[in-house]
Amino acid sequence: MSDQDSSTSSTSFPKYLEHLSGDGKAIGVLTSGGMPKDVQGMNAAVRAVVRMGIYTGAKVYFIYEGYQGMVDGGSNIVEAKWECVSSILQVGGTIIGSARCQAFRSREGRLKAACNLVRLGITNLCVIGGDGSLTGANLFRKEWNGLLEELAKNGEIDSDTVKKHSYLNVVGMVGSIDNDFCGTDMTIGTDSALHRIIEVVDAIMTTAQSHQRTFVLEVMGRHCGYLALVSALACGADWVFLPESPPEDGWEEEMCLKLSKNRARKKRLNIIIVSEGAIDTQNKPITSEKIKELVVKNLGFDTRVTILGHVQRGGTPSAFDRILASRMGVEAVLALLEATPETPACVVSLRGNQAVRLPLMECVQMTQDVQKAMDERRFDEAVKLRGRSFEGNLNTYKRLAIKEPDDKIPKSNCNVAIINVGAPAAGMNAAVRSAVRVGIAEGHKMFAIYDGFDGLANGQIKEIGWGDVGGWTGQGGSILGTKRTLPGKYLEKIAEQMHSKNINALLIIGGFEGFHSAVLLSEARNSHDEFCIPICVLAATISNDVPGTDISIGSDTSLNVVVQTCDRIKQSASGTKRRVFIIETMGGYCGYLANMGGLAAGADAAYIFEEQFDIRDLQSNVMHLTEKMKTSIQRGLVLRNENCSVNYTTDFIYQLYSEEGKGVFDCRKNVLGHMQQGGAPSPFDRNFGTKISAKAMEWISAKLKGSHGTGKKFVSDDSICVLGIQKRDLLFKPVAELRNATDFEHRIPKQQWWLKLRPIMKILAKYEASYDMSDAGKLEPVQNHEELSAI
Repeated sequence: MSDQDSSTSSTSFPKYLEHLSGDGKAIGVLTSGGMPKDVQGMNAAVRAVVRMGIYTGAKVYFIYEGYQGMVDGGSNIVEAKWECVSSILQVGGTIIGSARCQAFRSREGRLKAACNLVRLGITNLCVIGGDGSLTGANLFRKEWNGLLEELAKNGEIDSDTVKKHSYLNVVGMVGSIDNDFCGTDMTIGTDSALHRIIEVVDAIMTTAQSHQRTFVLEVMGRHCGYLALVSALACGADWVFLPESPPEDGWEEEMCLKLSKNRARKKRLNIIIVSEGAIDTQNKPITSEKIKELVVKNLGFDTRVTILGHVQRGGTPSAFDRILASRMGVEAVLALLEATPETPACVVSLRGNQAVRLPLMECVQMTQDVQKAMDERRFDEAVKLRGRSFEGNLNTYKRLAIKEPDDKIPKSNCNVAIINVGAPAAGMNAAVRSAVRVGIAEGHKMFAIYDGFDGLANGQIKEIGWGDVGGWTGQGGSILGTKRTLPGKYLEKIAEQMHSKNINALLIIGGFEGFHSAVLLSEARNSHDEFCIPICVLAATISNDVPGTDISIGSDTSLNVVVQTCDRIKQSASGTKRRVFIIETMGGYCGYLANMGGLAAGADAAYIFEEQFDIRDLQSNVMHLTEKMKTSIQRGLVLRNENCSVNYTTDFIYQLYSEEGKGVFDCRKNVLGHMQQGGAPSPFDRNFGTKISAKAMEWISAKLKGSHGTGKKFVSDDSICVLGIQKRDLLFKPVAELRNATDFEHRIPKQQWWLKLRPIMKILAKYEASYDMSDAGKLEPVQNHEELSAI
């Protein structure tokens, strides 16, 4: 599954794609944008388009410098070969360039562009850019036939060419760190930009705490406050300024009052995040300097301003962006090959955890409607038009950042406990913080259980307050302490402790042990009334092996560690003799980290438990690498899930490759180990943990409210659930239902969604693979989808 060229690939066309054959078709790929659109992850999208296109038999052309290159033609439009996109996954920006183009705005310019394309037979365009670039592409598509007729009339092409290439297909992908395009939960580059922001915030927080400082941090987002909002959620900022939701009149006094109250509670630092397009209710700018002056004048706090600027666009793309861009690139090629003259231009988007196709111009129109609403000061409408996900983020931030006075919160007289179970996972602490604060806002007394079910059995239960969880979002590991112990042998003691503390609901945040514990508590309800309460499980594990959810808190952080390590290891071979690296990842019997790490890092092979392999597969992979190493390519990468095979160990695979590669390449091995569990949580895990935990507490509150004063015992299956993301929805799945879908021996779900992405890794590595297209193939409406953001 190589990231480079190989001559061993079968030349026969895969049967499953016969009806989508690209033979005789030509695809042009360009990256474009009015502002600099050299966002992280674009190269992964370009790589996917090139390789998927070639794989289906199409010719793929680079169009350098965006629309300017299309207008200028000549050496700006070049056929792309398989090896042209080797080793670009980890490179930020775009290798084919992006530039402004005034000429394309005129019909004369578009006429030149059409002439340059049609002479090469390019009638399929994949455009990676913002709404302006995609709008231009749609206009070009509409004018295409008329442009060709004009070219024929001028004698530049013949009439047969007009007939043969009578229509243009256009598919878009959105590359923008601002996440400002309606219809998609995430645009390419957004997650990587959040990584840059959070790295700076984490660094600033240490110096700010040392000196009791206030920091005003300005992030990008001229017309969209997504980066500011999610950054504020991910770091627990004291205040955030967004263009879509200006502060109400009198915000100056309110903000200063909040800052002073936080400082009085012994909080040693204050963080204020400002979107560069922040405005007040009169559409007047709110600048970071203005905020600094206000804090210094009114409070006298030592205040600093940090403007991140273009550093947010730079650096290597995150694992999330590489995988997102690869999935979108593959889907874009399939959409182009399926298109007919009647097919409208579409944009490939992300909804929840699915790549979908949406009508391009409907998305553009909605995006423009947001700006119009802001210009006309209809801010509530602007927030709604951004999508229910954006609105949900904003509401969650407000709930977690601003504590109502105690006398204004109606008391529920309910006690809710939170426990961490299993191995530590980055993002656990963000989830605990969110649960504590939402629970307090709902009027509950919140209790923390320390050291898992061992601690619960021994009475290590303490009430936890709003201020106790301040600053937890950026902390790795588990502050509460966590153990793998299941409750089975302690059921009597646990029931006693829950009775003595009058625990009315339980939130379990953990890995497979957390799910298994819920199953055991469910089974023990007949003998212990104390377990007849609402119980919710949130999956938090790097292995991503909990049934009932596609994604677990902590898996993204771990995946980034795997990918960053692979990048460094591959780079270490630069300039040396040909070398293959064998990398062992964690994950138990679940191959998620190995498979997705392989997709994001451009691995040559990824061995996992879920897809059995034998010596013939190993031999085939060795031959693949041997042939590759005979070219100019000098590096190979093989990932192995720790429990993928009892006999084909990491040492065995290392020795096999070393022996078979003698004279062609040498080998090195690396076991990543517990470094995959450590470190500060990624922006994804902080935000995902925060939002899903808030949802869980709302569910618990609704259950408790329905039984208030009735003394009702919760015995039904729907009162003990796993909350997770499945495809595009957040769902509460009863553990009783999930039990039948679980392989308890190997601690994995029987069906795993990410196995559908495994063929993408193989296809992009020039292997023949069967790609499941059951979820693709038709345009979906832009509006009325469920609230869910991938981050």
